[in-house]
Amino acid sequence: QVQLVESGGGLAQAGGSLRLPCAAFGRTFSRYSMAWVRPASGKERELVASMGWNGRTAYYTDSVQGRFTISRDNAKNILYLQMNSLKPEDTAVYYCNQDRKPYGTKYYQTSVGFWGEGTQVTVSS
Repeated sequence: QVQLVESGGGLAQAGGSLRLPCAAFGRTFSRYSMAWVRPASGKERELVASMGWNGRTAYYTDSVQGRFTISRDNAKNILYLQMNSLKPEDTAVYYCNQDRKPYGTKYYQTSVGFWGEGTQVTVSS
């Protein structure tokens, strides 16, 4: 029913940038809130950024605020995460997530959403 495909990961230097796209298939993309999630030190998972279904609201965890930007292109069914000023602490597998229900807020529960397979981001110092 739903398939999410992340890409764009790789190796970056500290202070560098990466852009991660997540292509979504199977449902009407524009109806669903979306998020980027990563495992983090000391946590099983961390909500990096999320966006409400209509693209008007966004959430960022404190550690990426001001450095990362979440956006969506509904015409192409793609969610993006622009990562700037990368730090070694950003090294993780980044997963795309789509809300289970339509028309949700940026605070939707990602644990019951749909997941992609993830893309590896490695930041060297």
